[in-house]
Amino acid sequence: MAATFQIAGNVVDIHARRVFAAEVTVRDQRIVAITPTDVPVQTFLLPGFIDAHVHIESSLLVPTEFARAAVVHGTVATVSDPHEIGNVLGVAGVQYMLENASHSPFKFYFGAPSCVPATPFETAGASISVAEVEQLLDDPRILYLSEMMNFPGVLQGDEACLAKIRAAHQRGKPVDGHAPGLRGQQAAQYVAAGISTDHECFTREEALDKLAAGCQISIREGSAARNFDALVGLLADFPARTMLCSDDKHPDELLAGHINHLVRRAVASGTDVFAALQAACLNPITHYKLPVGQLRVGDPADVIEVDSLTNFAVQRTWIEGQLVAENGRSLIPRVPPEVVNQFVATRVEPEQLVVEKKAELLQVIEALDGQLITNRLSVTPTTDAAGQIISNVEEDILKLVVVNRYQQAPPQIATIKNFGLRRGAMASSVAHDSHNVIAVGVADVDLADAINQVMQAGGGLSACCREDAIAHCLPLPVAGLMATGTCQEVAAAYQQLDTAVKSWGSRLRAPYMTLSFMALLVIPALKLSDLGLFDGTRFEFTPLQTD
Repeated sequence: MAATFQIAGNVVDIHARRVFAAEVTVRDQRIVAITPTDVPVQTFLLPGFIDAHVHIESSLLVPTEFARAAVVHGTVATVSDPHEIGNVLGVAGVQYMLENASHSPFKFYFGAPSCVPATPFETAGASISVAEVEQLLDDPRILYLSEMMNFPGVLQGDEACLAKIRAAHQRGKPVDGHAPGLRGQQAAQYVAAGISTDHECFTREEALDKLAAGCQISIREGSAARNFDALVGLLADFPARTMLCSDDKHPDELLAGHINHLVRRAVASGTDVFAALQAACLNPITHYKLPVGQLRVGDPADVIEVDSLTNFAVQRTWIEGQLVAENGRSLIPRVPPEVVNQFVATRVEPEQLVVEKKAELLQVIEALDGQLITNRLSVTPTTDAAGQIISNVEEDILKLVVVNRYQQAPPQIATIKNFGLRRGAMASSVAHDSHNVIAVGVADVDLADAINQVMQAGGGLSACCREDAIAHCLPLPVAGLMATGTCQEVAAAYQQLDTAVKSWGSRLRAPYMTLSFMALLVIPALKLSDLGLFDGTRFEFTPLQTD
């Protein structure tokens, strides 16, 4: 006989927009009855939270470990884009995520990466062809086409882009968008090509243009890109057409909270609780056709218990009737992950990072805290007695370096503002989207040390400063993107790095996450790839020095 149990609480019926005391009966993983009672209860029962767009790899955790951390905060499912590992290992990377995720009760819903590599202006570890996208979309575990980052290709009618969109539509699967800053007629043209979501809006006006074109908006609040405050008003105005997502979330922040924090903030800002919960719990199910429970009779028992409809502190989480978290503790067993990678370790010497002054002006990337976009500055370079361009600590203009991790190649060098380091250097093999090694720092010796730490580890994050005798490294042996430890272990190692670079002067909220996006060429204005400085507005390379 199937196990039967009851959960008592104030049931939050989001569809009917009402709350009532009831007893929920679960049998054989499903809700078989919701019986109103007159017995006073203190806690509230909700459908589980869903992250509507996330790259699991950015948590630095494999899927099974991400799940163990997320369920503590009431997240029961994610709409997951595996294009980070796809850029390193191709289809085999997607298969790795599917296989690892299969060992967890958590509901991972993966997409087929649409843009691997993201552009032809960088070196990736693999490519995923139209035919391979079609094969992935034929897999019932793949529910959608992942974000179509090549929005210029869509606008210009690129056949490969359009073929991937057609393949998804032919199989009845939606297509995620990625069009930062696109407005007006261009936004309408992009959406009309078959795109149904966008998570890149950083102003309300941009979101309204895309909504007018028929797009769903996922409001993003991650470790680097923070658009929630600008867009939270959309929840009340468009309750059926908004979702909540993190996109990229580091392990220390995942330990603290997930979608539950966004719901809490939404309600605190004055958003109607049912509108906030519709975005967090129901809209992703409707849009992506997810087999996730909505707290109705007959649904899978994907249920969470929270303390109140203002605080949303999660007491317990069930996935298909299995209790997976209780009182801040994950009950999902740990599964030691397999290690896969593609990494050619090379050594960088400080002499390779020397830049001779050749022109009167220097193009500088201006990083923006809380945004993935950057500004373009033009400044007079700072030079030493030998006429070599050096970091200007007082003006906060530092060297930025990208080194190919797939083959031996010379480092590419640019300059960047707003990292704030007054000494030391930091490096990472998480560098969207091709995941070459990226570093920022003051002195060439520290830059070389930080890069070489990552190289020797076969991927990771590092912080090095000879002045302080510090050389920290968090190894990421799974594709140079993910660690093999628990969220607590990885978060502790990450926080050591974060503390070091902030002690050296960085004022960024998430320095490593921000650094990882300084190679993301599809987001303007200036970025750096392993092939050179890139103009993301014109979609072409641009010189570091100009007259």
